[in-house]
Amino acid sequence: MIMDRLVPRVWPHAWPIMYQTWGKLLFLHWRVPESVLRAHVPSALPIDTFDGSAWIGVTPFTMWNVRPAFVPPIPLASSSHELNVRTYVTLDGQPGVWFFSLDANSALAVWGAWLAFSLPYHRARMHLEEAGGAIHFRSQRSEPGSRQALLEIQWSRGERLPLSSVGSLEFFLMERYCLYTQNAGRLYRCRIQHRPWPLCRARLDRLHSTMIEANGIAAPDGEPLVHAQAEAIQVGVHPLEEIGGATDLGPPRLGAWSRRWNRIG
Repeated sequence: MIMDRLVPRVWPHAWPIMYQTWGKLLFLHWRVPESVLRAHVPSALPIDTFDGSAWIGVTPFTMWNVRPAFVPPIPLASSSHELNVRTYVTLDGQPGVWFFSLDANSALAVWGAWLAFSLPYHRARMHLEEAGGAIHFRSQRSEPGSRQALLEIQWSRGERLPLSSVGSLEFFLMERYCLYTQNAGRLYRCRIQHRPWPLCRARLDRLHSTMIEANGIAAPDGEPLVHAQAEAIQVGVHPLEEIGGATDLGPPRLGAWSRRWNRIG
């Protein structure tokens, strides 16, 4: 229902526990059969679909001014590049994001995200450069023994787009204000607070990626649907809230990641 899609935009009464600024973000989306993703998402989480199809996304961006609430940004520890592979789910009328993987070039960001949000972060070598209106982004996962996980992409921003309208594909893909995660067999929701996405068209000049395959998912066919972030946005991150629903994706994420820390820190 339309109201279900709008409710997550209402900001929680509680204060965020963290603030961030996101910029130079690119959305790459492919239409895929729901069955391709089902084994990679907890059965307690319904996969969200648009016109009968699920979607998988690859999203590179950069962030800065990362800080806990009521604390100023810490020099050399408040910025990083990031890359995520995601799909879309919904539970109890709350449309959100399910991350298959998140890569970052900051060891502190990786470790903090593991501890605070039970998210599947990986350490990667990343480079972002903007020149002549084009943005070049390269990421290669750097953990010993990890699957080949590489993205090299170049794009240019185009004309500004109006705000996404409820019921449109753009609204379905981008206007999501929470993420879902799991740890120790339990599901959690984290609310993400920001204004509606400012978007623009984008021209894709180069794309080479193994990010989807690195998650054990077959690479989708065809060219991606592409949207770029038109301007930076301020983001507030709220604490995890347990929502129950036993998961079926194997061992606790956090325990497995923590055991790897000594090899990648």
